[in-house]
Amino acid sequence: FRRAGKGRFKKAPAEIVQQALAAIEKKKLVQAQIAEWASELVAGTCPLPVREQLYKILFKPDKNAPEYRAVVEASRASQRPPLELLEKAGAIDSAYQFHWKRFLFENFPKGTAFPPLQAPAITDDLPLADGVQAFSIDDSQTTEIDDALSVQGLGSGTVTVGIHIAAPGLALVPGSAIDQVARQRMSTVYMPGYKITMLPDDIVDSYTLQEGRDCPAVSLYATFDEASLELKATETKLERVPVVANLRHDQLDAFVSEAWLTEASAPDGDAPVAVSALRAPLSFLFRLARSLKAQREVVRGKPENFNRPDYNFRLEGNLGEPVGEEQVRITTRRRGAPLDLIVAEAMILANSTWGNWLGELGVPGLYRSQASLAPGVKVRMGTRPAPHAGIGVKSYAWSTSPLRRYTDLVNQWQIIAAARHGKTAALAAPFKPKDADLFSILSGFDAAYSTYNGYQAGMERFWTLKYLQQQGITELDATVMKDLPNGALVRADGLPLVFPVAGQQERGARLRVKLGAIDEIALDVHGTVLARLDAPAAAEASDEEGDEEEVAGPIAIAVDLADSEATPENAPA
Repeated sequence: FRRAGKGRFKKAPAEIVQQALAAIEKKKLVQAQIAEWASELVAGTCPLPVREQLYKILFKPDKNAPEYRAVVEASRASQRPPLELLEKAGAIDSAYQFHWKRFLFENFPKGTAFPPLQAPAITDDLPLADGVQAFSIDDSQTTEIDDALSVQGLGSGTVTVGIHIAAPGLALVPGSAIDQVARQRMSTVYMPGYKITMLPDDIVDSYTLQEGRDCPAVSLYATFDEASLELKATETKLERVPVVANLRHDQLDAFVSEAWLTEASAPDGDAPVAVSALRAPLSFLFRLARSLKAQREVVRGKPENFNRPDYNFRLEGNLGEPVGEEQVRITTRRRGAPLDLIVAEAMILANSTWGNWLGELGVPGLYRSQASLAPGVKVRMGTRPAPHAGIGVKSYAWSTSPLRRYTDLVNQWQIIAAARHGKTAALAAPFKPKDADLFSILSGFDAAYSTYNGYQAGMERFWTLKYLQQQGITELDATVMKDLPNGALVRADGLPLVFPVAGQQERGARLRVKLGAIDEIALDVHGTVLARLDAPAAAEASDEEGDEEEVAGPIAIAVDLADSEATPENAPA
């Protein structure tokens, strides 16, 4: 019946009655299916429909879907957390694949393959850089060679350093098919043993600074007094640059030492011919880098902290996408090693010089800034130049990696306009002041870059935990970083691992710690203090290089056990 007025009812048509009865029956069948799936999960078996919807259930659920409701019901019945329940039921075959597929589900739902794209040719009639012999310095795994260096005028009293950046911005245009792909990805994604590139390999190959080629480049030339290292002038050119060598620092660190760069009497030893031929320019660049770093530290107000090493991960025998069971090798590399310092200071010089120049011309760009080194003051992005206290420069615009960071490609378009048009560049640049599109790129990049860095850190933690298992390591020496409720956060000696231990400890104390069970899904491990190795060190000043890093804990999922067991009234029948 349906209401037909106060106290009056009218018999519903037979068709409506049948539809209502069918809906009731369908809800009964759905509820029966939910109960059946929930029983299977409690019994330790994962129904195929639940397995197929695993990542959606956990991270972006439709809370009316029967698969989701079955997981909620089973979690209640078994009194197990949803993630543990699904793991015990066999829904998660591999911890590595779980993390990988979750990342793809959230960030690359259509997969990582590229659509068919063709690299447009650079049609500019670019002059050949006169007298330049450029060389790059990268890791052996680097395929996107964005930057190279050159040195001219040694012994003349005035030395010109060239910082040469690959120039995809001379061929690609905003809004093109390739630009849309790059903008969607925003950056290359790095992880141990694998990466997802921002651009397809053949596009990268078209613009990378490959040795043996005259490569189109956006070049910054900085002229220095050879004795005092005072910066005399800077100039930006669009040109073709002869690249004579692609050096790989992981193969050269053993030869290119501080002594080799600063002492003429130090022998070349087994150094490769290519690097021996570049000893003089590398020596000048190292001397310059130390000077530039010292100048930045004056502005910064304190020295940069290089007291922890960088860690490199190698997956043995890995040729493609990892499966999670590869043998992992973790090696250390001193931060601020000579070749690192040379490249880092050259890139800071380019990014700060170009950032200042765009600001002087009124051309907007994508900047990174930090108001001060006070605790809690974070690096921010904006479209106007502002000081970066952490680096110690007046402004900083990422511009030196246009093949692997979208911000750098955007800034390169603006720099190219500045090089071509000078004082009228603001009228010709692709992005104008207060351009809504530029702000959209900024926020999109910030979010994507943070997500990618988080995933990289998570996968480095995964492989560190794997390393502990593979090496049979059950005890570690560690240093207390800070207090936690009912315990402390410690950093392992010699491994990139931060984890909690039970019991209050003083900051700076060195401990011998016994490791508990490793949870590869939660990326979690806890420790128990076995012994104090020394007296507590004096509390260190807070440093901006990692004391605030979080311990990886249980994964945040979207399954809410408070969701009603009954089908909501507005749920589709």
